[in-house]
Amino acid sequence: MPYVDRQNRICGFLDIEEHEQSGKFLRRYFILDTQEGSLLWYMDNPKSLPTGSPPVGSLKLSYISKVSNATKLRPKAEFCFVMNAGMRKYFLQVNDQQDLVEWINVLNKATKITVPKSSDQQSLPDNHNRLLESSGNKKQVSYRTDIVGGVPIITPTQQELNECTDGNDRITVKWSQSQASNFPAKAMPDNAVIKAGYCVKQGAVMRNWK
Repeated sequence: MPYVDRQNRICGFLDIEEHEQSGKFLRRYFILDTQEGSLLWYMDNPKSLPTGSPPVGSLKLSYISKVSNATKLRPKAEFCFVMNAGMRKYFLQVNDQQDLVEWINVLNKATKITVPKSSDQQSLPDNHNRLLESSGNKKQVSYRTDIVGGVPIITPTQQELNECTDGNDRITVKWSQSQASNFPAKAMPDNAVIKAGYCVKQGAVMRNWK
């Protein structure tokens, strides 16, 4: 059963499948440190190990995208749950149903990303407040992203271009894929802001532009 130690960390013993698809679960002592944003596991309770003994495994909480019951995925492993972290799945086993529910809940809560609400903007850092103030009088525009020769080209939509040019004649330039990478994207007016706000990334899976 998970418990909270004197450093406000959630600790307890779990059986983990250290080598994926091996089916062999090993007993390890886990420490969930939300302040450091990490999940560590040791051969035993660090108090019972020599001073300075390193963990046998670790995982950044930001890499964990989901924690769920894995009884159906591993029917032979009773009271089993799985942590999805990037391209790897970590299967863990507990002693009973109560431990299963509690560990899943504490891990999901620790890995959940929260974004400040709009009502909390007064508590934002000064640099973000300055960004909001500087962009307050600027017009937000919609934009389109095209991948040309493996290079992302960001341009305002045609409607926004018409408004920004104040009625000037439009010039349409057609270029080949090999030529496109030699020219920079069309610059937007100084008073145009594409988007301002928060963006959330959870999990370790990354995608490139190709």
